[in-house]
Amino acid sequence: MSYRERIDLLLKDVNKVYMDPSRKKMIADAVDQKRCVILQTGTLATWTPPHSTGRSPKDTYIVKRAESEATIDWTSPNCIPMQSSTFDMLFDDAIAVFETKQHLYALHRVVGADSSYTLPILTVTNDPLSALFTDNMFRPVPKDVHSSIYAEKPFLLVCAPWDYLDSEKYTGRLRTVANGKTSNIAVVADFDARVGIVFGSAYMGSMKKLIFTVMNYYLPADGILPLHCSANEGPNGDCACLLGLSGTGKTTLSADPERALLGDDEHGWNENGIANFEYGCYAKLINLNPDKEPDIYHATFHPDFYLEHGAIVENLMVYPDGTFDLDDERFTPNSRASYPLRYNSNVKESAVSGHPTTILFLTADAYGVLPPVSKLTTEQAMLWFIMGYTSKLAGTETGVTEPQATFSRFFGAPFMPRNPADYSDLLGQKMDEYHVPVYVINTGWSGGPYGVGSRIDINLTRAMVRAALNGDLEHVEFDLDPVFKVLVPKTCPGVPSDVLHPINTWADKDAFKANAEKLAKQFAVHFDKNFKGKVDAKIEAACPGE
Repeated sequence: MSYRERIDLLLKDVNKVYMDPSRKKMIADAVDQKRCVILQTGTLATWTPPHSTGRSPKDTYIVKRAESEATIDWTSPNCIPMQSSTFDMLFDDAIAVFETKQHLYALHRVVGADSSYTLPILTVTNDPLSALFTDNMFRPVPKDVHSSIYAEKPFLLVCAPWDYLDSEKYTGRLRTVANGKTSNIAVVADFDARVGIVFGSAYMGSMKKLIFTVMNYYLPADGILPLHCSANEGPNGDCACLLGLSGTGKTTLSADPERALLGDDEHGWNENGIANFEYGCYAKLINLNPDKEPDIYHATFHPDFYLEHGAIVENLMVYPDGTFDLDDERFTPNSRASYPLRYNSNVKESAVSGHPTTILFLTADAYGVLPPVSKLTTEQAMLWFIMGYTSKLAGTETGVTEPQATFSRFFGAPFMPRNPADYSDLLGQKMDEYHVPVYVINTGWSGGPYGVGSRIDINLTRAMVRAALNGDLEHVEFDLDPVFKVLVPKTCPGVPSDVLHPINTWADKDAFKANAEKLAKQFAVHFDKNFKGKVDAKIEAACPGE
């Protein structure tokens, strides 16, 4: 009996299973089962165990089967293989857990706003809040779902977030943790069987990112480029894609009152243009400023009766009177909000647009040496896409005492499991075909590194983004940055000119030059280790430090 047949058999128990329950039903059950509390605004608040305040990359696996083995980059630290026999054990244990539960929730949804390649998803879970999360994040099934190339290839997501595995049973099959025991959680994707399992991870992003990893695997084989990006559309139908790692500003900068939002995290680019994967947003809350990021704040905390609300905040500091502190990171700096896209003030309901007219690569440079805005040539764009640079901050992780360069190819390495050329070749083809200008936007530090300088003001960043999207930067003069080789505009509407060259903002010019050379060297080391000899010489020449 197949995995799907076993789940279908379980779901036949109508007294146990809520099949496609209403939103109000899931909210009510989540509250009644004490999976969350209700804030004064009607927003739902929940907290996870310490091990589930974020993704658990070391417990995230891909089933290794002959059918797909050659298409997956097993040299990537994010592609951890799992034996099919171990996956069978996990599935058996998930079924056993579900059989002990009083109720189950089963939701039919899809991922992908373009019906030509939307992926049908059946989520089965015993947790009403997880079910509500998928209702926030995954899309309703469209009437023309049968026109999708994946219509007859649905994906099954099995989620038991609050149950744990028998560690001894999985000794030698799952990783060994610090205490010498075997991990009791697993997040696994089986691309060939088209099944995913979330076991013991209560972080709701585990479900979202598993499904998006699945999409990022399937799409390139059909000529569709998946992008870890936000996207929005201007009043004239011009589409922009903003690529960046977590914390670089994808969600914040894409929520522009002057532009209709398609989505804040994952999109596909095919012959029709850009289409959002999801139905909601999963935004970071730490240090959220209601004045500077009003859309996210309103979407999360607008007042409404709780059964009509359904926005979920995860690991936020909440006090007994129902008030909360967005700057308190004692639970985690990764507090999150999940809400439907429609809660934003300006969204494009169809979540599809034409081909991008501008692409922005976002980075949060904690060294304080990258220009706040710069233009890339085609070769530079390919280089920065492959590198996917941002930086970790001192103090946010144990042992991190100064900024550290972080490189995540395609701005989403953990979620891009295929061999790298499958993604980079597609981007190159589409850039050549549609002649899209590409800019780097640095949302990080100015006037010094983290701890000395200050974060570039969000209003200045918005002005630079707006100038890039409006085409204003296509008509200005540029200087060549001698270290990073990018083109720096001499002027930008709404931005003081001295800010555009970061050395001007440093009191100690020698310290600036030393930090810039230090970062450029890290670019070169990472490139030499991972890509040297594997890309065109013109792309290699665009690398800082080379």
